[in-house]
Amino acid sequence: MSNRPTDRNLVAELLAKYDRPGPRYTSYPTAIEFDGSVNAPAYETILESANKKASEPLSFYMHLPFCEERCLFCGCHVIISPQKEKAVPYIDMIEAEIDMLAARLPDRRTVSQLHLGGGTPTYQTPKQLDRLMKRFFGYFEPTSSAELAIEVDPRVTSAEHIAVLADHGFNRISLGVQDFTSEVQVAINRIQSVKQTQDIIDHARKRGFKGVNVDLIYGLPHQKTETFESTVNTVIEMGADRSAVYSFAFVPWIRGHQRKLMEDNLPDPATKFELFGLARERFLAAGYEPIGMDHFAKQDDELSKAKHNGNLRRNFQGYAVIPAEDVIGLGISAIGDIGGAYVQNKKKLSAYSQSIADGVLPIERGLMLTEDDKLRRVVIHQFMCNFRIDRRAIEKRFGLSFDEAFAEDLSRLEDHVKNGMVTIDQDEIRATSEGELFIRNLAMCFDVYWREKHEGKGKNIFSKTV
Repeated sequence: MSNRPTDRNLVAELLAKYDRPGPRYTSYPTAIEFDGSVNAPAYETILESANKKASEPLSFYMHLPFCEERCLFCGCHVIISPQKEKAVPYIDMIEAEIDMLAARLPDRRTVSQLHLGGGTPTYQTPKQLDRLMKRFFGYFEPTSSAELAIEVDPRVTSAEHIAVLADHGFNRISLGVQDFTSEVQVAINRIQSVKQTQDIIDHARKRGFKGVNVDLIYGLPHQKTETFESTVNTVIEMGADRSAVYSFAFVPWIRGHQRKLMEDNLPDPATKFELFGLARERFLAAGYEPIGMDHFAKQDDELSKAKHNGNLRRNFQGYAVIPAEDVIGLGISAIGDIGGAYVQNKKKLSAYSQSIADGVLPIERGLMLTEDDKLRRVVIHQFMCNFRIDRRAIEKRFGLSFDEAFAEDLSRLEDHVKNGMVTIDQDEIRATSEGELFIRNLAMCFDVYWREKHEGKGKNIFSKTV
């Protein structure tokens, strides 16, 4: 990938052509394709097979959905409650789910990754988190190099939270910031000071956290290039090891609370693109390595090392280094990727609670991957992670002719070749510096679900790619 700063001026015709709805490819097939064919009995069978791989570690994602108030940009599955006692029964439920999974995985108990996401995991009290982690680690033992990570909101996170997590071996922390500009914060209902954020980073550093990530979002109401650049500079000065710079997914037809945002206050596509361009310029100038389409990491960070070693992954949490093939989801709406299947828990708390009370795995839907799905997942994730597809490696791994297997896909790429977004030769397909910024559009050429079910058909279900 080129490390040269991106030209902030984008030809209007390219924006008109490429700024259209499309998947983010945290998975392939995407979650929109999940159905009820993967249910609790099917998951039982999947776990039985997974247990036989006793020597392989597992990765876990645990969803803690509660927040005190709603941020208007949010696209996560959350439960809003300023009354924290309402979240107490959820700890009982998720502990019961841990018990059920441990009973079905008696021979497979090592963990290479645990990620606590939300919601706001630190909405839970330090004592609740301590109790929950004791339950989890009572069954599942981290490997010596395990990545134990948590997402936090600095506004509700205390030094005591950090101490409890550190005592359990947590070593990575991700802080939501989005933008430090007061006008933007008021518009999105997320008032958060630089000091609150810096204090949590300092506490984490003192307690031995080796990785600090800061999330930013571009495309929010009232954002301007000069103020967003100030936010980026502040994050760099804080010494963040990583930063994710996400495109705001404005989907009010899916997330009703986003209707409170005035669409006229959102930056136009050209300005939105410029916001990302300047963020990329600043991070590259500060010595960060570009990771995939929207992450940046210091060169000694694990993401940078994974990129250079060729083992960077993409999953439902974004770009990651996962030395485990199977990911298990815990909590409402959590998605697992295990044994060639995607498995998602029930989204409604009442339905999740009932399944737990009945002693039934709380599965709502999922997808059994076909051989074609597995093939295309590798191709799309190579593109999303490395901006290149190794044609010969794909042929060797899957025993096929790339040109024959992807004839229609290659045909779809031709327009992008003409536009200077991608190059194709005998050994590889590679996005150009401009194409890297539209990698979602390029990856869509290999998505059969997109072209057969969604392209040009009815209401948009995905956010725009810029």
